[in-house]
Amino acid sequence: MVAQNRRARFDYFIEETMEAGLMLTGSEVKSLRSGRASIGESYAAEDGGALWLINSHIPEYAGAKNFGHTPRRHRKLLMRKREIVRLAGSLKRDGITLVPLEVYFNERGRAKLSLGLAKGKRQVDKRETIKARDWKRDKARLMREKS
Repeated sequence: MVAQNRRARFDYFIEETMEAGLMLTGSEVKSLRSGRASIGESYAAEDGGALWLINSHIPEYAGAKNFGHTPRRHRKLLMRKREIVRLAGSLKRDGITLVPLEVYFNERGRAKLSLGLAKGKRQVDKRETIKARDWKRDKARLMREKS
């Protein structure tokens, strides 16, 4: 795993997850392999029949002085046409967002992006998530002390 959006599961209800390829330049791949990427503030959007990853940050690779890349450029996501059409229809609904969950390299060495079809949480839902997480931690602590 190269980068993970840990806040996504806290801020959104993830209804469905899917995998997409990333169209990258050589210096971006080298920068990803060194583990330097951030997808915390990024999202995916449909434009002109294609899906794009917007606002992701892959810093410039130091070894590619003259042939580097722009760190926050829009990157095309590679998916099948019928999946893109289905996701574009879902995005038109109210409150639905495509949130990147993690960037990783698969077993063949290709850069992949895990996307989640997400609906935003309200503040009340976030408080319930915090309560459930705290109770789970306390319960595990009590069980450990008991045995």
